[in-house]
Amino acid sequence: MKNLLKTFARDESGTTAIEYGLIAAGISVAIVAIVGTLGDSLSTGLESVKAGIQ
Repeated sequence: MKNLLKTFARDESGTTAIEYGLIAAGISVAIVAIVGTLGDSLSTGLESVKAGIQ
């Protein structure tokens, strides 16, 4: 039983999966922020073009 608990305590495979999940979540937040910023800029630019055409 002690050996089983020692082996379980030393196993880090779950920790690695959690770290990769946190990295993926951080990248996702960055992408959403960048797309949101570019979306506003693109919308403003297209409105300027629309006004120029009219």
